Amino acid sequence: MSTASLAKLAGVSVGAVLLALGAPYLYDLTPPQMSSFVSDFPVPDYAFSIPFLRNITRPPHSPGFACDVSHTYKTELVSIEPLIIYIHNLIKPTEIASLLETAEPRFAPSQVTKSGRQQHTQDRTSSSAGLPRDDPAVVCVLNRARNFLGTMMRDGWDEMGPPQLVRYTAGQRFNIHHDWFDTPRWANDDSDRKWNRIASFFAILQDNCTEGETYFPYAKPIAPPAPWGEPVWRGGVYEQNQQSEIKPLWREHEDGGLAFRPIAGNAIFWVNLHPNGTGDTRTNHAGLPLGEGLKTAMNIWPRRYYPS
Repeated sequence: MSTASLAKLAGVSVGAVLLALGAPYLYDLTPPQMSSFVSDFPVPDYAFSIPFLRNITRPPHSPGFACDVSHTYKTELVSIEPLIIYIHNLIKPTEIASLLETAEPRFAPSQVTKSGRQQHTQDRTSSSAGLPRDDPAVVCVLNRARNFLGTMMRDGWDEMGPPQLVRYTAGQRFNIHHDWFDTPRWANDDSDRKWNRIASFFAILQDNCTEGETYFPYAKPIAPPAPWGEPVWRGGVYEQNQQSEIKPLWREHEDGGLAFRPIAGNAIFWVNLHPNGTGDTRTNHAGLPLGEGLKTAMNIWPRRYYPS
C-alpha cells in the first residue's frame, strides 16, 4: 500500500474516532435557534462506548436530595394548657432549600375553609403552596414529625396529612383562627371514616423579615409570675450584629398570651383537640402582620380518624 493510501486511511480513522467522541456533545453546541429541533431526538448524556476509551464519560450529575435520618433537634415545653412545645432545628437548611424549590411554582393566594368550602377571605392575605406527598424532602420531614408524635398517632389508621407552605410579605397576615374543624371531615378514600387535625406543626423556613409573630392569645407560661420579680426562663436568645442583643424566641404579648418570633428551622407544635375529640379554643392563634421582608413556613397537620 502506498504512503498516500496509508495517510488517507489514517486520516479517516482519526476522523471516525473524533466523530464518535464528539457526537454526544453536539446538543450542547447547538445554536439557540436549533434547540427546539434537536431536542426532539434522543441524545445520550454519556459518551459512546469505545473499547479503548470506555472510562471516558460525561461528568456525573449532582446527587439528589438525601434525608439525614440521624438529624437531632431540641424541644422546650412552653405551655401546658394548651400544650405548646417549641422545637429547635426541626428542619435542616438542605431540607428547607429542597422544600422551597419544590413549592416555588405552586404558590397561590391562600384560602380558608368556611361551611365546608374553600374560599378567599381578607382574614388571610398570605400565599400558600401544596406539596406532593412523595417528594423526598417532604417524606423526610413528615417522617421526622411522625416520630415526634409517638403514640399520639395510630399506624395503619391515622396519617400525617398533606403539608402546606405559607408565605407572608409586607403587611400580610392571618387573623385569629384555629386549625381544627368544627365538624370532622369525611375521608377522601370512599370509606365511612371522618377525620380532624389532632395537632399542628408550624415550622419556619424563611425568616428574613420584621414582626410577623405567631400569636396565641390564650396561651400562658407554665410558671406563675415570680413573687419577688425573679427572672423566668425565656427560651434561647439570638445575638444580632455581634452586639449580644437579647431577643427571646417568644414573649408575653401586651394583650395577653404568647407571641413567637419566626426563626428559620425552628417550629411550634401544639395539640388541637381535647381527649373527647372536640376542638380546643385555647389553641386559637394568628399570624400577626409582617413588617418588612419575607416569611415562609410549613404547616403539618396530623389527622386523627374516627369511625362514622
